[in-house]
Amino acid sequence: MESILDLKGHVGLVTGAGQGVGRQIALHFAAHNAGGVVVNDFFKDRAEEVAREIRELGGKALALACDVTDYDAVAAMTREAQAHFGKIDILVNNAGNAGPTQGLSDIKPFWETGPEEWKNWLGTNLYGVLNCARASVPGMMERKYGRIITIISDAGRVGEPHLAVYSGAKAGAAGFMRGLAKAVGRANVTANCIALAGVNTPGVAGLVPDDDTMKKILRTYIIRRMGEPSDVANMALFLASDAASWITGQTYPVNGGYSVSN
Repeated sequence: MESILDLKGHVGLVTGAGQGVGRQIALHFAAHNAGGVVVNDFFKDRAEEVAREIRELGGKALALACDVTDYDAVAAMTREAQAHFGKIDILVNNAGNAGPTQGLSDIKPFWETGPEEWKNWLGTNLYGVLNCARASVPGMMERKYGRIITIISDAGRVGEPHLAVYSGAKAGAAGFMRGLAKAVGRANVTANCIALAGVNTPGVAGLVPDDDTMKKILRTYIIRRMGEPSDVANMALFLASDAASWITGQTYPVNGGYSVSN
């Protein structure tokens, strides 16, 4: 019996896939009959390592490095991916934080920041999504098939006091995806978001100093554990598959119950 999560040879491009959630999404796609996976990361060596993992599992992968905030670089990456695999059917906008070097540990109160710091958060989390969608959507529209998945944060749904600009950028990405869903739906292209709470990734490692602090944090979660990259990858695989062909314009929290909605 055919799995409803079989990707049927569709080709996926995952940004920020050199580690953490993006890496696991890329591996999930490869394990479920993707026709190929384009592994994007700012750092070429990280992308190459994940592409090697996929090939060792019997999948097809292409490692391409670029900064998603640079539209020309994104367009060039997309052209190279399409030349290699012939198409891009699934786009996962996973690249996040404030770029490749600034993590969540570098944050300051909003009133101590300025436009240069805002640019970093907005660039990766909002403009990066716009750039990748702009480069990939025309081919999807032409072929009358596409899946666009953007990884946002619960910060974009409920707000985080120490991450005000990040919250705004993620909320903006979610709003863009809702508008895009309405624009491309008649061409059989869907657009959805996945909203995350705390996930065990290299970017989060080291932010929690001790077990007592972790216990306090987990009191805010209904399911009292941190998320794992596979929790997110499971939802991404579902949204990329034909099992989700009648779902678009939605945001799915994968958050252990950190926040709940009606």
